[in-house]
Order: sequence, then C-alpha cells, then structure tokens
Amino acid sequence: MMRYDDAYARDRAEIEDLMARYLFAMDWNDFDAYADCFTQDGTLEFAQGSVTGRDAIREKAKGFKEAVASIYTDVDGNPAVLRHILCHSAIRVEGDRAFHTGMWFETANDGPRTPDGKRFTPTLGTFGIYEDELVRVDGAWKFSYRNIRNEFLSGRESPQRNPVALMDAKAEAAG
Repeated sequence: MMRYDDAYARDRAEIEDLMARYLFAMDWNDFDAYADCFTQDGTLEFAQGSVTGRDAIREKAKGFKEAVASIYTDVDGNPAVLRHILCHSAIRVEGDRAFHTGMWFETANDGPRTPDGKRFTPTLGTFGIYEDELVRVDGAWKFSYRNIRNEFLSGRESPQRNPVALMDAKAEAAG
C-alpha cells in the first residue's frame, strides 16, 4: 500500500490536468498543445513506432490523425469524430519524477444512424493502457516518455502482469 505525503494531492491534480489537456489537444487537433505536453526530448511510443522530441511528436501526431481520418469514417464517409477517455489512473510521485499507468478507451460517431436518422450511434472502439514517465520542468509536469498500448493491435497489447505492479517496479528501479 502506498503512503502519500502532503504534496501528493497537488502533484496528482497537476498530472491529471496534464493528461486531460493531452487528450483534448489530440481530439481537437491542437498539435502544438499536444506536443507541449512532452519535455523537449520526450518520447512517444505508439502504434506507428517511437518518436522523440516535441517537433517530431507534433508532426507524427498530425500525420497519425490524418491517417485515422481515412480509416474511421461515419456512415456518410466523413471522418468520424473520435473522443478519448481516461478511465482510471495509478500515479506514483517520486520527487520531481512521476510514473503513471491508466486505462483508456476511445468512442466515435461511426455507428449506424439513430432510428430518426438525425444522429449517429456512438461506438466504443479501441482501448488500452498508458505507461508514462513524467518529470517536473520549471514547475510543470511533462511527459518524458509515453507508451500507448492498444489491446487490438498485435505486439501493442498490455502486458500480462498487473500494469500497476510494473509501474511500481519501474519507479523503484529508477529510485
């Protein structure tokens, strides 16, 4: 069982805010804000590989969103509206470093139209976990490493072991 000092609540709130800003930036195509969630030399590992540095992350995220727009379409053939949701998070703070693992899923408006024909039925699409390392830079939390696991992609699945236990082991090894 983790024990928390008085600063944990503030650190956790700041880290959760970073994660929300990250998801809103991705879902609303704000690639500058998305890249700003990372340290200058941060690394993003995801379905299309690994990329390091804010500029490279910005460009890769933009390209990924363009590719996804051609894959996920509504019944009229328009790019589907995708929204990501972070369900639950375990966060471990060790001074100016932190570790996070959390379950995410994605919804989209790519289902069939509702019976009245006016709206699309939302679907629950992809899901997985985040494996993160964060650092405090000039008083603000940033991702130094983010690994996006996707349960539906071969080789990108979550590990078989409890992700929180793996996060704790990583934090202790770094400690």
